[in-house]
Amino acid sequence: MMTPLQTARDNARVISRLEKLLNRLPALVYRCRIVGGQQYVLEYASKGSIDLLGMTPESLVEAQVNTIERMTHPADLKRLQQVEHDSIVAHRPWQIIYRVQLPGGHIKWVWDQGEAIYGEDGTPLYLEGLMMDVSEQKFQEIALQDENRQLRLSMENSQGLGPLVGKSEAMRRVYSLILKAAETDASVIIYGETGSGKDMVARAIHNYSGRKGAYVPVNCGAIPENLLESEFFGHTRGAFTGAATAKEGFVAAADGGTLFLDEIGELPINLQVKFLRVLESKSYTPLGSNAQKTSHFRLVAATNRDLAALVREKKTRADFYYRINVLSITLPPLRERKEDIPLLIRAWEERNAIDLALPQGVRVAMSRYDWPGNVRELHNFLDRYATFGSSVTECLGTPEVEIPPVEDGLSLSEALSQVEQAIILKTLEKCRWHRGRTAEALGINLRTLQRRMKALMLGEGRGGK
Repeated sequence: MMTPLQTARDNARVISRLEKLLNRLPALVYRCRIVGGQQYVLEYASKGSIDLLGMTPESLVEAQVNTIERMTHPADLKRLQQVEHDSIVAHRPWQIIYRVQLPGGHIKWVWDQGEAIYGEDGTPLYLEGLMMDVSEQKFQEIALQDENRQLRLSMENSQGLGPLVGKSEAMRRVYSLILKAAETDASVIIYGETGSGKDMVARAIHNYSGRKGAYVPVNCGAIPENLLESEFFGHTRGAFTGAATAKEGFVAAADGGTLFLDEIGELPINLQVKFLRVLESKSYTPLGSNAQKTSHFRLVAATNRDLAALVREKKTRADFYYRINVLSITLPPLRERKEDIPLLIRAWEERNAIDLALPQGVRVAMSRYDWPGNVRELHNFLDRYATFGSSVTECLGTPEVEIPPVEDGLSLSEALSQVEQAIILKTLEKCRWHRGRTAEALGINLRTLQRRMKALMLGEGRGGK
């Protein structure tokens, strides 16, 4: 049987080992004594205080006050005190991120998690916790939020968001969702018809998210089913016939970045099961290996199919659907945002350094055409028009151009002026007298429109730009 002296020595050794362990942690471990219910006195601080707060444990403790609380940024102090108080009353741990001011005036963001220690009668006696420096992550988050805020403001005066073009209300909703998605790590699914620009939306989410890893696009419908598992998870040498060398898959390539799965509705059930496990655990096993690997990727998926209907048809697993359908973005087809066509034409011209000088008749036909292939079809049409000229407009149909009636007895010049006046007036009314949009609709520049309006005595006393 151990003597009291031996017991005391063993306890001292345990405490010494424990203190060495705490001092090796890349964090500050602390203990405060609760005095009078609301006052806290710092009794212990680990050596993590030197890196975190720039102060030794001794200097923190010697003041016999809660030095850490006194270093808390004034704007965060009340929130910290409220969180601690509520947690003590509810007998539950707390977690909170707030700012501290170092002796030299430098600001750090810390993650503080702790809980109260209670006596036998339920009275709170101590606060014990751990603090870590999360400044880098927090400052990146703030910078991203500021950048997205500026993007929202600039969208009012721009023709789109990044490579995406359009100022219609439908596209503005899409831009807002892109910026919202960029601020989180949640899975995103993009719905839209073929050619509507789903890949561009996925790239925009990745670019604005600030993720340091790669953007890895995968067309699920273009990979043979027998190669899907190898392509996604990689394989070791000799894992199957023809595997002469080891290969990393898409999941490994997207570590720290974004994995974009286009046509995700084509993913077979058996791979959905395996991919679901990867999404939940961020771990996977290459073919031919027993060693698990990890990949912290962000998933963005896209489809032109109704995934909910595929779930009902048992072609998509319900648990897989709900795991990827956290935040959804629906891209409008071009036929539902035809007011963006002039902007899309201009963007194509600027990108290709070509002035197509499309006649008004062609622009009218383009505005009446439904564009089943969406923006991709529009770009294809413009490519062919630049090469072959107006002969390619047959695919748009031959819409009738309404010629307003003219008075009898007018000369040709007078009749043309009357027709021109009627066309410009009708277009102005359609565009609610917004001169910029009217010029785009007519296929002329703003100065020409203003000059013709003045010559035809249109627009006096009207608003618009």
